[in-house]
Amino acid sequence: MTVKFLDLHAQYLSIKGEVDAAMADVIARTAFINGPDVGKFEAAFAAFQRVSHCVGVANGTDAIEIAIEALDLPAGSEIIVPANSFISSSEAVTTSGHRVVFADVSPETYLLDLDDVRRRLTDRTRAIIVVHLYGRPMDMDAVGALAAEFGLKVIEDCAQAHGAEWRGKRVGGLGDVATFSFYPGKNLGAYGDAGAITTNDPDLAKRCRMIANHGRTAKYDHQFEGRNSRLDGLQAAILSVKLGHLESWIDRRNEIARTYIDELSGLQGVEIPTLPNDGRHAFHLFVVRIETRDELAAFLKSRGVETGVHYPIALTKLEAYRYCGQADEDMFANRSDRTLLSLPIGEHLSPDDARQVAALVREFVGA
Repeated sequence: MTVKFLDLHAQYLSIKGEVDAAMADVIARTAFINGPDVGKFEAAFAAFQRVSHCVGVANGTDAIEIAIEALDLPAGSEIIVPANSFISSSEAVTTSGHRVVFADVSPETYLLDLDDVRRRLTDRTRAIIVVHLYGRPMDMDAVGALAAEFGLKVIEDCAQAHGAEWRGKRVGGLGDVATFSFYPGKNLGAYGDAGAITTNDPDLAKRCRMIANHGRTAKYDHQFEGRNSRLDGLQAAILSVKLGHLESWIDRRNEIARTYIDELSGLQGVEIPTLPNDGRHAFHLFVVRIETRDELAAFLKSRGVETGVHYPIALTKLEAYRYCGQADEDMFANRSDRTLLSLPIGEHLSPDDARQVAALVREFVGA
C-alpha cells in the first residue's frame, strides 16, 4: 500500500484539459501581468468567499504584510498571534514594524484561546491575527466581541481555510481584513506562489491594491511608495480553473475526515480533531496528537503511508523569537508541538484509503 500525503500530479491529471487550455490562452494573449485573468479570478474568488473585494498578490506572506500596512496602525503596536502557526503569521508583524505577542491555542481546536488573548492585552495592543488553522473556522462572533470591547483590528489568516464557514458565513469577510495563500499544497493552490487579500471595506481594499502595486492606482501615478506584489496572469488562470472544483474537493476532504473520526474515535492515547458545531471545516490538514509521534510516523512510513508535522516547533520556541521570552511559558502550544502528526487527507484519497491508514494507527497502538 502507498498512500501519499499530497498528490498534486494526480490533481493536475484530473483537470489537465482545463488547465492546459487556460495556460495556453494566457500565453497566446501574453496577458502575464494585471491582465483580464487576474480581474476574473479576483471577482470569482470574492464571490466564492462571499466578500465584496479581493486583491490578488504575489504570495500569502505578502498578503499579511500588506494587510497590516493598510490598517495604518501606530508604529510599534502589539499584535497578538497564535503560538501554533506557520511563521508567516508572526513574521509579517515584525517586518511591518510592530511587536508580536504570542497567545496560546485551544487543545480541542488549535485556534486562539481568547481567554489567554485577554490576559495578554495591554494599552499597546492594536490588532489580533486569527489563524483558521488546519482549515477550522474560529469563533468569529467571540473574536468580534473582544475586538469591539478593546478597539482592536482583526486580521483573518485564511491560508489553510479556503471555503471554511462560521455560522453560515465564509471566513475571509468576518474581520477587518483577511489573507489567503495559494501555495501549491493548499486546498486551492497555484502552480507557484500566489496570494490574496479580502475585505468588505472598499477603502481598505483600495489601499491594499495600491500598496501591492507601487503605491499607484494608474500607471506612473504613485501616491506613495508601495511594493511589487502582483498576482500574475498564469497563476490567476490556473486558480480560476481550480476554483470551479474547490467545493467538491472540500467535500471529499470532509468525507475523509469523517472516516478517520469514525475509525479512530475512542482510541486510547490518540487525540483526534472534532467537527465544529457551528461551522464548516475545510480540513486542509487532519492533525492527531500522540506522545509517540515520531515512532508512529516511522511505522506508517514503513507501511507506505506518508505523513507530515504541522508544526514541529511552536513559534514561541523558535530562535527567531527568543527575545519574546515566551518559550518556557506553560502553554499548550509549547507542550503539544512534539505530539502533532498530520495524516494524509485530500481529494486524491478514498474513504477506503482512510480506513486503511486508520487500521495501521490502531495496529500501532495495539488496539
